[in-house]
Amino acid sequence: MIYSSKEIVKNIFLCILLICFLLLIAFNIEIKASTKKDGIENFPTSYQVYLKEISKKHPNWKFRALYTNLNWNDVITKETEYGKNLVPKNYSDRWKNTTPGQYNVEVDSGWVDSSKQAVEYSMDPRNFLNEARLFQFETLSYEASTNNLDGIEKILYGTEFYNKKVSYLTSTGSTINMNEKYSDLILKAAKTSKVSPYHLASRIKQEVGPFLSHSSISGNVEGYKGLYNFYNIGATSSSEPMGAIKNGLQYAKDGKGASASTKTKYLIPWNTKEKAITGGAIFIGSSYINVGQNTIYLQKFDVNDDRSGTLFSHQYMTNVLAPSSEAKSIYSGYQKSGLLNTDMTFTIPVYNNMPSIPTQSPNINPNDFSNDNKKLYCNTDNVNIRTGPSTSYEIITTINKNTKMTRIRKGKQSGERWDQVILDNGIVGYIYQKYVTELPDVQIQKIELSIENTTIIKGESKQLQVTITPPEASNQKLIYSSSNVQVATIDDKGNIKAIKSGKSTITVKAQSNSVQAQIDINVYSPVTKINLDQSEIYMEIGDTFKINSVVEPNDASDKTLIYKSDDEQVAAVQENGIITAKQEGKVNITVSSNENNNINAKCTVNVVRPMTDSEIHFDNPLKVNSLEVSGIDYNKNTVTDIKEKIITNYEIEIVDYQNNVLKDTDIVGTGSKIRIKENGEILRQYQIIIYGDVDGSGTIDSVDLLVLQRHILKIKLLEPIFRKAANIDKNGNEPSSVDLLLIQRHILKLKSIEQ
Repeated sequence: MIYSSKEIVKNIFLCILLICFLLLIAFNIEIKASTKKDGIENFPTSYQVYLKEISKKHPNWKFRALYTNLNWNDVITKETEYGKNLVPKNYSDRWKNTTPGQYNVEVDSGWVDSSKQAVEYSMDPRNFLNEARLFQFETLSYEASTNNLDGIEKILYGTEFYNKKVSYLTSTGSTINMNEKYSDLILKAAKTSKVSPYHLASRIKQEVGPFLSHSSISGNVEGYKGLYNFYNIGATSSSEPMGAIKNGLQYAKDGKGASASTKTKYLIPWNTKEKAITGGAIFIGSSYINVGQNTIYLQKFDVNDDRSGTLFSHQYMTNVLAPSSEAKSIYSGYQKSGLLNTDMTFTIPVYNNMPSIPTQSPNINPNDFSNDNKKLYCNTDNVNIRTGPSTSYEIITTINKNTKMTRIRKGKQSGERWDQVILDNGIVGYIYQKYVTELPDVQIQKIELSIENTTIIKGESKQLQVTITPPEASNQKLIYSSSNVQVATIDDKGNIKAIKSGKSTITVKAQSNSVQAQIDINVYSPVTKINLDQSEIYMEIGDTFKINSVVEPNDASDKTLIYKSDDEQVAAVQENGIITAKQEGKVNITVSSNENNNINAKCTVNVVRPMTDSEIHFDNPLKVNSLEVSGIDYNKNTVTDIKEKIITNYEIEIVDYQNNVLKDTDIVGTGSKIRIKENGEILRQYQIIIYGDVDGSGTIDSVDLLVLQRHILKIKLLEPIFRKAANIDKNGNEPSSVDLLLIQRHILKLKSIEQ
C-alpha cells in the first residue's frame, strides 16, 4: 500500500501524541506516602497564622501536620462523587448539588447530595483553625489522667443521658434496670476500646441526639426489638422509610453477615445498651482510630494512607458538616469540665496546591459582597476578627487600633455590614465594617528585585523576591514578564522556571503606573552525557582519525571537551579529537566534560600493522573516508553484496551496530561494521553509513521518518553515527526538518538520497 505524504506526516504526528499521552499518564499515577511533622513551624504559612493565635491562649496544645501528599483538586473531585457527602434538604441551594436529575433527590430521608462549595469549605482545615472547631482534629485516644466521669457528664449535659441510670428493653419487651449511669458505661467502653470517652459521648450526641427515644436506641423498632446502636454503625443510607436506622439495627443484630470472630470482637449482638456502647466503641477504635483515622476529620474524610486500602472509601459519616458540628460539641464539653488547659495533640491534614484563600461557608451569600482591594486600618481597640460576617461566628483573633489589613470583599448587606479582610500576618476573616477606616490611595514608587542566584540550572525553579515601596501602596498588583520565554518563564507569583540555556531579562511592572524593575537571568544547562560515533576503532601506524563527539543536551552551556589518551606512545589525541596512531598496541581515548570529568565516554583504539593497497581494495561505488564506508547502493546492501565489492585475501566479517555477526543474506545498515580479520584477529574495522537509514535497519522508510522526528523534537536523541546518517545534505549540521523532508521525498520516490 502506498501512502500520500500528508498521510505519512499525519501518522507520525499521531504516534508522537500517543507517546506523550502515555508518558503523561505514567507521570500522573505516581502517589507519595503521607508524612507527619510536629510543630507549628512545620505547617504551611497559611496554617501557621491561625495556629499561633490558638497557641497564645493554649500553649499546652500541640499541633501535628499530616502532609497527605494529595492534590487538593483531586481530593475534591473524589469527595464530590454523588452520595458521598450529604446536607439536610432544607439547606439553601449553595449547600446542595444542583446537577439536573440529582438536585434535591433524597439520598437518605431528609438528606441530599452536597455542592462542591460545601465540600471545599468543609474539607479545608484552615476554615476551622479556631478554638471551638479545632477539635475535629483532636487525636482521639483514651487518657486516664484527663478522662473522667465528671467530664463525660458535662458533655452529656442537656440530654436525657445526663446523670441518668441505664434501663433498656429485652427482645421480649421486659425492662432491665441497671445501677450504672450512661457515663459509667461510656467510661468503661473507653477503657476497653482505648478511645477517648469524651469523643464517645460527643459521638452519641451527634448520632442519636439528646433523647433516649431515638429509634436507634429505643429497643422498640419492629423487627429489631431489644437491639441498640448508639453510634449508628452500619446505618447506610436508604430510600426506604427508616432505612438507615434499620440498616444500623441489622448490624447490631448480626453484623450484616460478619464472621463469628468479628461478632465476638464487637460483642455482637448488641442486645444490651452496655454491649452496644462498648462494642460500638471497639468498632470505632479498631476500624478507625487505631488504623490512622484517629481524628473526627479523618473518619469523615479518608485521606490518610496509614490505613492499607483505597482512599476516600472508608468514611464513617455522610453529613459533610459532621466533623465541624462534633468539634463544637467536644469543645463545649471540655470547656464545661475545665479541661481546656490539659495537654492535647491535634493532627491537621495538609494538601498540595491548596487555594491561597479558603473557600467560604455556603451560608455566606456572595451577593452580599463586592470584590475589593482597599487598604484599611482598625480604628478602635479590642476588635474581633471572625470566621463569618456576624457575631454568631467564632473568633479567630482580636486586633487593636491602627492594625493594618487589606479588604478582600466589601460588605453591602442590609443592616450590619461586614467586610472580608486579610491581615498583614495572613489571617483571613470578617470584621464589622464600622471598625475599619480606608487608608488614602498610595501609589507604588519603587520596585526592587532580588534572587538567591541570577544563574539558574536548566529545569530548576527559583522564587523572585519583590519589594514594593512604600509597602502600604493601595494597588500592589504586578505584571511579570520574560524577554525570552524560550530561556526562562515567570508566573504571576514570581516563580522563575529555567527552560534552556541562555539569557532572559525578567521585568516586573506595577499594574497601576509605569514603575518597573528588571533583573537579568542566566540559565545554565549542564552536560549530562557525551556520545561518541565510535566505541572501538582499528588504525594503522601513521594513520589519523577524527573521533566525533556529541554533547547532551544540545543546549549545554559549556560544550568544551577534554581528550586524553591512556598511552601517548601507542596513540595520541589532539584537543579537536584527531587521533594519531604511533605504534602497535591498544589504548583508550577518554573524552570528558570540561565542567565535570565524571561525565565522559571512551573509545578503544587498536593500532595494527599497516596494510598495502594490494592487501585490501574497495570497488565502486563504495567510498572509504578514513574508517567510514559510504556509497552503498541501498537496493543492494546484503552482506554478500558488500563482500563482493571488497577485494582481499583476508577474512571479511560484517556485524550490525550491536556487534551481532550478520549472515550473507542479511541486510547491512548504518552502524554496521566491516571487519578484516586474519586468524581470528581483527586487522582493520570500517563503519558503514547509509544516509537516510537512521535506525540501522538498512532500509529507508517511514520508521526512519518517525525516529528522526523524535530526535528533532528531543523526545529521543540519536546516537552520533545515526545523527551523521540523518544529515542527508552532508553539511555537518545537526539534523533538521530539511533532512526530514529529504527522507520523505525519497520514500515517495520524488528524489533519491545520494550516498
